[in-house]
This record gives sequence, structure tokens and C-alpha cells, in this order.
Amino acid sequence: MFLLTLALAAGAGAGVSRSSIVTDENDIEFGNPMWFVYAGVSCVLVLFAGIMSGLTLGLMSLGLVELEILHRSGSNTEKKQAAAILPVVQRQHQLLVTLLLCNAAAMEALPIYLDKIFHPAVAVLLSVTFVLIFGEVIPQAISARYGLAVGANFVGLVRVLMIICYPIAYPVGKVLDALIGHSDTLFRRAQLKALVSIHSQEAGKGGELSHDETTIISGALDLTEKTAEEAMTPIESTFSLDVNSKLNWEAFGKILAKGHSRVPVYSGNPKNIIGLLLVKSLLTVRAETETPVSDVSIRRIPRVPANMPLYDILNEFQKGGSHMAAVVKVKSKKHPPADVSDRKLAGKNKNKNSQLTKPLLPKLEESNVVVNIDKTLESTVQHTSPTTKGFRCVTDDVEDGDVIGIITLEDVFEELLQEEIVDETDVYIDVHKRIRVAAAAAASSVARAPSTRRIAAQRPTGVKEEKDNLPVM
Repeated sequence: MFLLTLALAAGAGAGVSRSSIVTDENDIEFGNPMWFVYAGVSCVLVLFAGIMSGLTLGLMSLGLVELEILHRSGSNTEKKQAAAILPVVQRQHQLLVTLLLCNAAAMEALPIYLDKIFHPAVAVLLSVTFVLIFGEVIPQAISARYGLAVGANFVGLVRVLMIICYPIAYPVGKVLDALIGHSDTLFRRAQLKALVSIHSQEAGKGGELSHDETTIISGALDLTEKTAEEAMTPIESTFSLDVNSKLNWEAFGKILAKGHSRVPVYSGNPKNIIGLLLVKSLLTVRAETETPVSDVSIRRIPRVPANMPLYDILNEFQKGGSHMAAVVKVKSKKHPPADVSDRKLAGKNKNKNSQLTKPLLPKLEESNVVVNIDKTLESTVQHTSPTTKGFRCVTDDVEDGDVIGIITLEDVFEELLQEEIVDETDVYIDVHKRIRVAAAAAASSVARAPSTRRIAAQRPTGVKEEKDNLPVM
């Protein structure tokens, strides 16, 4: 309004006639109270149009996902502002129609009032100039930078306008909802990974996430697409024991050198995994007695299909049934009922007069395999019954499939971390690529050899010296 008054006063001071280009014969004369009324209304319309334009950019640029993030994890001020804006922004199209309708009404009404106090050409020129500068550029520049704060401060006005424009904005908004839908799409996995990568410190854009944090987050997002076959240790590279072998000095030396807490047990064919042996359960077994593996407590080992997602395997491992599973290549063929195999196993066990800790899903053609449990451990087995309660029952194809590898909880963690976990006894960093640990040779000669010699020194007289080479399947 000050600019309008100044322009007209300058024209009057210069002696400009009523028929000049600034004013017209029918215009309200400057100094008349109505002139100031029309000029004031024009200024209010410019200001109102600017507010509507700024709110259109500020509120519509705030997505529901972004507001939810601010509402949950922002500062106290941001949480309050997001909570105030969310109910309004949720009706996106109705809000958009309301703001555009009010903005259009203000801009269309502005030339009408300016025409009462200025020449039509001047009215158009002033209308375009004021709307562009004060109604578009400045408000949108402010809202683009402080959209959340501006929207929260004017949310009361927006609610009132939505009520006033309801007869028009609501039906139009519903039509837009039906035709276009809502724009509250969440991020896809690839977008989340890219977002995390941008916020990493290595990106050089001021992010706070370290390399390890971004790697683990990316690994967690990728884990759902990985299967057991990708993370398993191939059966050919797995250390295991024959159920018919004996726990003598040689066997204990191999177990000690490998350093595993669990050892798979097979019968006949190394791919016929029938259970697993907990190394800590061998503390009461003496090597001098050469106890058969079949006479100690053998726990069930779950069988999982090769295409089972790693997240499903991780969830089952968390239930405590087992931290090791046999990965099976599924075959498509018919099998006899599972209860027939169970009855055969039960008959064999009855003849042996022993308790059986059978595999969760025994191979049907290997139903003659009997695992005896030492009577001295029978009470312990009864109290700590080996189960695989966490793993669901699977199809007969998995029951009769060929075991192609072993997967453990550590394998799943390595895929999650996207890095190999190397312990004191690991020989290979990557079994698939046969990448050896740098210090494996030194560790084998310095650490393991004395242990083997001590074991040999403790052997009773008459026990034949065995080779220290440890075969790996």
C-alpha cells in the first residue's frame, strides 16, 4: 500500500492530469477514503495470495513418510509441528484444491480492485508485478526452506479455509483420489540402500553413518533376497564324523584341530547327514575306551531346502532348536509315507534296546541307520531332550533330497555383516573361493602341533600312532 501511495503522490506532485496513464476519469480520486480502502484490500489480496502460494509449496512438498519420520524421531519442536500438520496433509487432494482455489480467487480479484484506483493498463502491470514478487517468489522461497514451520503456524487458517471451500474442494479431491490415488508410496529396498549410502561418511556429503553401519544396513536389506545355498558351506568342505567311527586319539585330534563346537554325523555316504554331535558332550568320553560315535548323544539336525530365505533360517535359529542345519537340494519325486520310515526306525531301535536321537527329517532309504545313546548319558538326554522345535515341518521332497551343504548361525551373520568372521581355527576366509587365512600355515605349525604332541604323549602304551593329517570332506 505504501508503494501505491508513493507512486500516486509522485504523479500528483508532478502535475499529472486525471487523464494521464496512471489514473482514469472514472477512478477514485487519491485522498478519498475509498481509495485507501481499495488499496488496502489490494494489499491484503496480494498477501493472501502469497500465503496460499507458499502453503501450496510448503505443505504439498511434505510427504506423509517424511512427516511420520519427523513425528517419531525429530526434535521436540519438529514433533509438535509434524503432529499439527499430519491430519491436514493426509487429505492431500482436498488440501491442494483448497489452496489453489483460494490463491486463484485472490489473484483474480486483485485487478478488479486496482482498476478502481488506477488506469487499467497500470492496474494490470501492478497486479502482475506484485503477484509475481510478493505472491509467488518470496513466499515460495521462504516455504521451500521453512516449509514445516510455515505450515504449522498457518495450520489453523488452512483448517478454516478447508471448511469454507468444502463444497467444492471435497468432491474434487475425491475425484482426484479415485483417478490419481495417494502419493504416500514408501521407499523400495534399492531406494533405501541408496539413501543410506548417501548418508554415509564416505559419500562426503556430511553424513553421520560409518562404513560398518552402512554395510550392515545394506546387508540386512539384501538378506531377504539371499538363500541358504548362497551362504552354506559345501558338504565337500565340511568336517564330519562317520557314525560307525570310533572316538579314539585320532578322532579327538581332528576335532581339536578343527575347533568346531558342532560336528555333523553321517552314515556311509558323507552326504547322508543323520545328526550332529556337540563337542562339549564329549568331555566325559575317554579316548582310551575308543567309544563308537553311535554310542554318544547325537542331536537331530534340521534339513532346510536350498532355496529357503536366510531371514527364515535366522528366525528358526533364534528359537533355540538348533544353530546348524543341513541344506538339501529338493527332488521332485514321490515317497512312501513318513510314518512307515518312523516305524522301521523304531523297530531297529527296539532290537538294539537303546534310545534314538534321530534326525529331524531322516532320509527314507537310510532308515536302517541306528544311533545308539550311551546308557551313562541317558538321564542327561532325558532332561535335555534334543529337539528342533524351532523348525517347521517341510515337504517329503526336502526329506529325501541330497544334502549339499551345512549352514550355521555364523554363516547367516556373515551374510548380514557382509564380511567373513574368522576365528582362531579357520583355515579359509572364503570356502567357496578357497581363500586361505594369511596366518593359517603359521597357526597350524605353532599352535596345533604342540597340542597334537601332548595328546600323543598321553596315549597309553600299545596305542598305534595315527596320522595327524585331517581329512576335510
